[in-house]
Amino acid sequence: MPYHGKTLVGLTGNIACGKSTVLRQLRKLGAYTIDADALIHAILRKDGPAYAPVLEEFGPDILGEGGDIDRRALGMIVFSDPAKLRRLEEIEHPIVRKLIDEEIKNAREPVVVLDAIKLIESGWADKCDAIWVITCQREQQIDRLMRLRNYSRHEADTRVNAQAPQEAKVNRANTVIDNSGALSYTRNQVAKAWRVLMRET
Repeated sequence: MPYHGKTLVGLTGNIACGKSTVLRQLRKLGAYTIDADALIHAILRKDGPAYAPVLEEFGPDILGEGGDIDRRALGMIVFSDPAKLRRLEEIEHPIVRKLIDEEIKNAREPVVVLDAIKLIESGWADKCDAIWVITCQREQQIDRLMRLRNYSRHEADTRVNAQAPQEAKVNRANTVIDNSGALSYTRNQVAKAWRVLMRET
C-alpha cells in the first residue's frame, strides 16, 4: 500500500556515487525529493534538535568557528569507530525519521523520492515501492571525495571503508543506475527508469 498515499522511491548508494546528481534529475522530472543528508545538516545546526545531544556525546572538539558543529571533525571521530558511528545514528535517526515522515505526508506530488545513504539499514527501504541504487567504482568514490570535498586519501578511504559493501544495496534494488561513466549515460538510465516507474504507477 502506498505510504501516505504516495509512490515512494528509495534512492541510495554509497558515498560519492552520485545520488545528488540523480536526485536533481528526478526533481526536474516531477518527483518530490527528500535529501536525508540535508536534513541531518539542518538538525546539527545550533538551533537544531540534534545539536545539544551530539555536542554532549562527542565533546567540544567537534566545534568549529562560531560554535557550529564541524561535520568533518565529527566524521573523523565516528567513521573510524563503528561504536561511535552507531551512537551518532542513535541520536540523529529518530529526529530525521520524523521529519521525513512529515515531508512525505505533506508532499503534493504523487511520487516522492527519498535519498538516504542508510535507506536499507534504517528500515525506510521496507516502506518503499521501489529501491534505486546508484553505483560507481571505488576509485571513483575516492577521487570524488578528494577532488570535490578536499579530503585526504586517508579521510576518503576511512569514509568509504566505514560503509557496507555496494553489493548489499544492489541486492535490494529494483533499479541500478551505473554512474561510473559519462553524465549523459547516467541521465539516460534515470530517464528510462522514470518512464518505467510512471507506467507502473
